[in-house]
Amino acid sequence: MAKPLEFTPRTPTPQEQLHTEVADSTEALLAGLHLLRQLHEHGVLDVAQKTVRGGEGLTASLLHILGGQSSTALIRNVTELGKTLSALDPGEVSVLGHAVTVGVHEGARHVAAGKGIGLGELLGLLKDRDVQVALGAIFALLKGAGRALREANEAVPQTANQAEVGR
Repeated sequence: MAKPLEFTPRTPTPQEQLHTEVADSTEALLAGLHLLRQLHEHGVLDVAQKTVRGGEGLTASLLHILGGQSSTALIRNVTELGKTLSALDPGEVSVLGHAVTVGVHEGARHVAAGKGIGLGELLGLLKDRDVQVALGAIFALLKGAGRALREANEAVPQTANQAEVGR
């Protein structure tokens, strides 16, 4: 009687495995290459490489990407925004953020219900404790902002044109 043949399939070489994977992933590879080309053309890869290398020349690359006169204003605005945000108390921001979120949801429900408000209802809402607290917070915000604006205006010397307008 014949003996069964023992057959062990040959393991593909790494090159053969790679060729099979490339053939199976052609669309994904083309999309990835297109994205890589776009990132390269816009200088994003250069910035990423400099970030990985420890930031050597990173600031100059970012300024080059931003380009133009608006880049200086953008950097100053971002810096001022960062200073302002860092001066805020996280607990206060959390409370106000939650209040705004709840208020937006309440407003959305009111709009979805198609409700309006009349003058009589408006006057009645002024007796509502929640409305009183919210109005108090809004007016306190306006008062603080007004004080800061007035103080900033007093600290800045007026030009001749501003003095004439004030007359």
